[in-house]
Amino acid sequence: MGIGAGVPVVEVEVVCSDAAERRRRIATRPSDIPGPPQSDRERILDRDYRPRDREHVIVDTAGREPQESLAPPLRRRHA
Repeated sequence: MGIGAGVPVVEVEVVCSDAAERRRRIATRPSDIPGPPQSDRERILDRDYRPRDREHVIVDTAGREPQESLAPPLRRRHA
């Protein structure tokens, strides 16, 4: 349950298991933030990542656009 809200909470981790696709996405991602250029691949891959130590859902976007990958879990949540 969500703290204080009294509603269920589902934590979702979005990943792309296809390394080549991940590199392509990083290289072609448009920047919508003014200022310095988009982070390069090394900076993205060097980010601090800590595996979840609690229950969560993993959505793998490999082979699909991220929006397509998230649609099924969102539909299940609202069913």
